[in-house]
Amino acid sequence: MLSSPHVTEKATGLSEKNKYVFKVFKPATKPEIAKAVGSLYKVEVIDVKIINIPKKKRRSGRRLEGWRKGYKKAIVRIKEGQSIEVLPR
Repeated sequence: MLSSPHVTEKATGLSEKNKYVFKVFKPATKPEIAKAVGSLYKVEVIDVKIINIPKKKRRSGRRLEGWRKGYKKAIVRIKEGQSIEVLPR
């Protein structure tokens, strides 16, 4: 269900509030994501919010046009006092 951690400046700021952002596969549902994060990182998931990012048109040069793929991301809130080590320091 989880594709990869979504590491951005905003996602790093959310981690201070016990919220972590992951890219997930399109057919994934909230209960499946909560179960996957809970079992993979050994934490208790409180809430999952899902955001569908649409595909966007991109251009290279004057004529060559294409599409950047859309994706789905999940913001997972975990129990107070627990944490997830997304990137090893």
